[in-house]
Amino acid sequence: MKLSEERIHLDGPVGAIELIVENPGAPRGIALICHPHPLFGGTNTNKVTQTLARTFTRLGYVALRPNFRGVGESAGLHDNGRGECEDMLAILAEARRRYGDLPVALAGFSFGAYVQTRVAQALAEANHPAQRLVLVGTAAGHVEGARQYAAKAVAHDTIVIHGSVDQTVPLNNVLAWAEPLDLPVIVVPGADHFFHRRLHLIRDIVTRAWRH
Repeated sequence: MKLSEERIHLDGPVGAIELIVENPGAPRGIALICHPHPLFGGTNTNKVTQTLARTFTRLGYVALRPNFRGVGESAGLHDNGRGECEDMLAILAEARRRYGDLPVALAGFSFGAYVQTRVAQALAEANHPAQRLVLVGTAAGHVEGARQYAAKAVAHDTIVIHGSVDQTVPLNNVLAWAEPLDLPVIVVPGADHFFHRRLHLIRDIVTRAWRH
């Protein structure tokens, strides 16, 4: 598969949004991938984020990996998920103009997964729901650094992947969020928050789920 990768800038609500676009050519869908917390080193080149993007391009999606506000060449300041959600909706609107009204997959890692729960809610309320979500290391509940995340409810077919030894977002936080939603959680034994040496498992889980 011939894959083109480019760095572009789009106009967002508070200025430029820098993103990496990977296009397999004649895409069957749009995949928006969100990176971890920008105040703790998160960028669109994070390995989990990159793994998600490459997985979706192999599945035939054009993958968009933006930098959140204040990261890289993206304008603005960190907004705890509110402004970030607005930016993601602006990116999706532009993506639909460029690539057509294709199915939209939302994927995110850590803080990025939390943001995608907000994006999914906004799309559903606009009667244009996402095709499916993939959430890895989802920021939920009280996490490292005295932060609190009230992740939104998501569809029952959402793919939730979490490490058994995640010390940043304890597994129990995600289970507590998922339980009232009747939402299964795929637990990767021995995986830490960043899935060191287990990135291939994220790729395999998503690929199998998409092809069934």
